[in-house]
Amino acid sequence: MTIEGAAGASTALKCQRVNGQFMRKPLKKKNIVEPDFKYSSPLVAVFINKIMKEGKKSIAEKIVYHALERAEKELGKPALEALDTALNNAGPQLELKSRRIGGANYQIPYEVKGERKLALGMRWIIDAARSGKGKPMEEKLAQEIVNAFNNTGTAIKKKMDTHKMAEANKAFAHFAW
Repeated sequence: MTIEGAAGASTALKCQRVNGQFMRKPLKKKNIVEPDFKYSSPLVAVFINKIMKEGKKSIAEKIVYHALERAEKELGKPALEALDTALNNAGPQLELKSRRIGGANYQIPYEVKGERKLALGMRWIIDAARSGKGKPMEEKLAQEIVNAFNNTGTAIKKKMDTHKMAEANKAFAHFAW
């Protein structure tokens, strides 16, 4: 469906109708990730892809699988359950987005949707593990998964800082649209 601009047919935009509203940009197709071979979980496959550097997937798989085994031994819970709980604990409920209104920039709190929450949780756990020094990556990652499972650690601190900033800026929530 096209919408004609004020200038006529020469400025026609290609638009899609979603939930009764016209969207200017086409919706992005989701990438479907194949589940990993050990746990048959797409979540673990995405986690491996986020750990991977320079296309070295076998090294990333080794790191993630050893880290999950260590976390499983330490927590006494199944590895997938531990990872899922850790990611849910590390993912934020609110995030801030900058919005320019009337010449001033405001940090406006927004609720975080499910997939973004998981992506931020993964990113923060991996960044926290990479920032640690002196130990192999699989040990650092296992420790960070255990810490996130127990609601402690660097990733949880980042989540709490984000929530504090969102709470401080909730006066600007009426600018969200």
